[in-house]
Amino acid sequence: MIVTTVNTENAPAAIGPYSQATIYNGQAFVSGQLGLSPKTGEFVSEDVEAQTRQALVNLKAILEACGSSLNKVISVDVFLTSMEDFATVNNVYAEYFSSHKPARAAIEVSALPKGGLVEIKCIAAI
Repeated sequence: MIVTTVNTENAPAAIGPYSQATIYNGQAFVSGQLGLSPKTGEFVSEDVEAQTRQALVNLKAILEACGSSLNKVISVDVFLTSMEDFATVNNVYAEYFSSHKPARAAIEVSALPKGGLVEIKCIAAI
């Protein structure tokens, strides 16, 4: 079994003992992405719309580093600290997944790392 770890400077560094993604058996498993700037490691905004957009930009950068793309995403998990933000997150999400619609779950959680409002992870084909 060969598992390859992937890290790119085009997305924020992991904030714990894990990699941005792993590749196994032709699939990329991308760790949860917050709305953090790759350059500063800080949130781009306290606004859920901006955090969602940046999380998806980060996800896209990691997928590309894996040799994949948003069009090859199989499954997405979206974690929200408030379901009241669901419509806003959906609107931004639809900008990135307009024609290709992978399976998805949206889960409300009590808190996210660094006080984030949204975190997004995915599995994609290579």
